[in-house]
Amino acid sequence: MADYREAVARMYLSPVGLVEFRARRDQLFATHPQSPVPPDERAGFAGLRYFPPSDEAVVEVPLRAGSGAVDIDTGGPDGVVHYETVGVLDTPWGPLSLWWLAAYGGGLFLAFRDATSGRETYGGGRYLTDTVKGTFGRGVQVLGGDRVRLDLNYAYNPSCAYDDRWACPLAPRENWLPVPIRAGEKVYAEPTA
Repeated sequence: MADYREAVARMYLSPVGLVEFRARRDQLFATHPQSPVPPDERAGFAGLRYFPPSDEAVVEVPLRAGSGAVDIDTGGPDGVVHYETVGVLDTPWGPLSLWWLAAYGGGLFLAFRDATSGRETYGGGRYLTDTVKGTFGRGVQVLGGDRVRLDLNYAYNPSCAYDDRWACPLAPRENWLPVPIRAGEKVYAEPTA
């Protein structure tokens, strides 16, 4: 697992654009032994499904003070994980809380749901960053002061979206957006009617 997290961190920190980043992510998911894609599906894995890149999904927003905490049940061996509010991002789509995860050595965490969740995207929501897992520098960039750059083209599914062997913290209610965000990763498998 350490090798997988290192590979993820290298990928996120690499100086490539979105298209190359997605190709590298597909390659990692297809070949790495710790990929969240089930082992019996990797041979036929043709890549993840994404919305087309969107300039409208990239915004620079203020980070205003926020307080509070939330406990999120992972549904797995990690149990309930405690998050402290770093602040609230006032986005064009609605407010999003940015969290600090104290467990595992700490890290920024931003999970959200939107009006595509359960239809076009994973029902439990998607992540924009989980820095403890190495996903820094793309979806959420702290610019300094009270400004943060969000790029929802990098929104991705948590590992539990691919295989039930994973347990993931899902988006807390306060990060449920009422509008569709058609950027980033789509649902792993084509929904059945």
